[in-house]
Amino acid sequence: MRRRGPGLRLRITLLTTALVAVVSAVLLFLGWTLVGRVFDSSPSFPSDTQVTVDGVTVTVKTLTDALTVAARQDLLRAGVIAFACMVVAAAVLTWTFTGRVLKPLHDVTGAARQLSAESLGASRLRLEGPRDEVAELADTFDSMLDRLEAAFDSQRRFVANASHELRTPLSVVRTELDVTLSDPDADVDELRRMAGVVRAAGERAEQLVSALLLLARTDGVGLAVREPVDLSAVVESAWKAVRAEAEARGVRAVFRCVPALAVGDPALLERIAGNLLENAVRHNHVGGWIEAVVETGSQWSVLRVSSSGQLIAPDRVEELFEPFRRGVKDRTSQSGTGLGLSIVRAAVAAHGGFAQAVAVPTGGLSVTVHLPVAPR
Repeated sequence: MRRRGPGLRLRITLLTTALVAVVSAVLLFLGWTLVGRVFDSSPSFPSDTQVTVDGVTVTVKTLTDALTVAARQDLLRAGVIAFACMVVAAAVLTWTFTGRVLKPLHDVTGAARQLSAESLGASRLRLEGPRDEVAELADTFDSMLDRLEAAFDSQRRFVANASHELRTPLSVVRTELDVTLSDPDADVDELRRMAGVVRAAGERAEQLVSALLLLARTDGVGLAVREPVDLSAVVESAWKAVRAEAEARGVRAVFRCVPALAVGDPALLERIAGNLLENAVRHNHVGGWIEAVVETGSQWSVLRVSSSGQLIAPDRVEELFEPFRRGVKDRTSQSGTGLGLSIVRAAVAAHGGFAQAVAVPTGGLSVTVHLPVAPR
C-alpha cells in the first residue's frame, strides 16, 4: 500500500522543530536588539570627549559604537550555536518520543495487516501503560477483534454443524429414492411409503436449518430489538405450542409464575422459554412432571424449568449446552435437533444474562435463566 504523504511521526517532528526554530530565532533577535538598546541608553558624554583605551585615544561615540558591535557579534555567535543545538535537540527528542508514543499505532497497523480468520485468536495488543487516547484505540481494536472472532467462530460452527447434521436426512432421501426407483415392481403403497419417509426427512432438515439459523443469529451477535417483556406471558405463550405433546405423554405441568419484566427481543425470549419447555417434555418420562417458575428480583428476572427424566451425571450437565447433545446420548434418533440448550445459552447471553443447569437427583434436569430486569 502506497503512503500518500510523509508519516505522522515525521510531520510531528518537522512541526515541532519548526516551532522551536521560530521561537529561538525570535529570542535571538530580541537579544540582539536588547544589547543595542542597552548601549544606546548608557550615560552620554559630549561628542568630542576623548578617552584612552589600551594607549589609543578615541572619542566616546567611537568607543560606544565599537562596544555595541562587539557585544552583538558575541551574542550572535553564542546565539547561533545555541539556536543550532536547540533545533537539533528538538528534532531528536521529538522524533524519539513521538516514536514511543506512536508505537502502539504501528502495532495496530501491523496486527491489522496480519489479520486472517485463523489468526484472530492471537492478534491482541493488550496495551499496558497510561490510559491515554492511544491506549483507548488499542483497547477498541482488541474489542473489535473479539467481536470478529465471535462472528467467525459462529459462522464456522454453523457451517460445520449444518454440513454434519444435514448429511443424515439427505442420505435418507437419496437411499429411499434409489431403492424405490431400482424396484420395477414398486406399487402405489411403496411409493406412498417412500414419499412419507422423504417428507419426514425433509421436515427434519427444515428443523435443523431453522435451528442452526437461530443459533447463528444469537451466537456472538447483539440484539436488534430491546423492549420490556413479561416472562410470565412468554411462558404461557410457549406452553401452548407443547401442551398437546405433553398431554399425549401424560406429563403433568405445574406453573408458579409472577409478573417479571425483562429487557430483550420478545421473539427470542419466547424461543428461550419454548426450547426449555420442549426439552422438558421430549426428554421426560411418560407420566412425568414439569415445573416452571418465574420470579423477579432487583437485578435479574428468573425463569426456571425443571422436569423429571433420565438420570444425568452432574459432571455431564455442562455438556448439554453444546450443540447436538441430547440427554446422556449424542445425536440419537429421538425427536429434536440437539440444539435447544445451545440456542437458549446463546440467546440468553445476547440479552446480557446467563443460563445454568443442575441435574435433578431423582432424574431429570433443572435449567435456570437469569435475564436483566427491566427498569421501572
